[in-house]
Amino acid sequence: SELEELAGISELTQNEPGSQANAAKKSCPLCPEDRFKACHVNKLHRHLSNLHWKISVEYAGYRMCICHLHCRPVMTNLNGDQSNAKMGAHYHCIICAATIFRRTDMISHMKRHMNKGENKVRFSTGVPARSPGGTPVRSSEDILKEADTNVQLISNYSTPQKSDTYFNPKMKSNRQLIFCALAVLAQEKNPLECLDAFGSTGIMGLQWAKHLGNSVKVTINDINEKSVALIRENCHLNKMKVLNNKDDDDDDCEEAMEDLEYIGSVEVTKLDANVLMHLRAFDFIHLDPFGTTVNFLDAAFRNVRNLGIVSVTSTDVSTLCGKALHVAKRHYGCNIVRTDRKST
Repeated sequence: SELEELAGISELTQNEPGSQANAAKKSCPLCPEDRFKACHVNKLHRHLSNLHWKISVEYAGYRMCICHLHCRPVMTNLNGDQSNAKMGAHYHCIICAATIFRRTDMISHMKRHMNKGENKVRFSTGVPARSPGGTPVRSSEDILKEADTNVQLISNYSTPQKSDTYFNPKMKSNRQLIFCALAVLAQEKNPLECLDAFGSTGIMGLQWAKHLGNSVKVTINDINEKSVALIRENCHLNKMKVLNNKDDDDDDCEEAMEDLEYIGSVEVTKLDANVLMHLRAFDFIHLDPFGTTVNFLDAAFRNVRNLGIVSVTSTDVSTLCGKALHVAKRHYGCNIVRTDRKST
């Protein structure tokens, strides 16, 4: 049954008390070792049935069991130190990979997906495969494809507060519009030096390099270390050679990718966006920070070349609509008045 597959045992082996697999100890795939130590098959089966299976959530033939693992990514505090935030029992959504704590909230979360027509299962709740060294192996369901560009994603990728890398599939039209503007500029002048100042997964810069080829020199930047590592993985996934900046002290993994046939190259940097734009000039700059873009406009307009383009994607819509008046005053130096518009 599904429970035996989750535990990595067979029903026949469980019923044979003298079998070799029954004598071997197995750990719970949904609990850390300090919470539930490795035990015999019968005890593990009871543990999974009474704890994880009993309060699971079913959806479209899938079963989302409660998880006790430390799934929250490492967050950076105000001092710049990294610490693991403790997380209790939780569920993982198989559609958007969001982390939900309560079972009732998980059921409501899945109903919202159903009401929106979002029923494509992208993240399976099965036990992840492990390499001989014991590290999890990414499945193909962690890879998203958009405009012939593949990107690897991590859990909670659609919730920026819970993840170091953010990716919004609904912004596909926005990425296409920016690509069209860059393509028109590339017809007038090439090669263009382009900057994706907030790369996150790197999908936008990879689309530029993959479809425009030698007419653009793409630089993808992000200040977050995990995002930079993910951008490099996505570059290799799309057969793009990674060009590291001179100030980058990270180990280069190009030696392991010597046999790969590259179709282009992308420069990946790990710097503050303002610092990078003051160090170099670009023909095309794209700004898409989490929040207001005001803090980066001065550096962008000062360092964009003549007849260049500065592209801005603002996610600060709630402030611009007057939801938080004091935030609009602080960021934009203006007073926003909300009015009711009636059609006549």
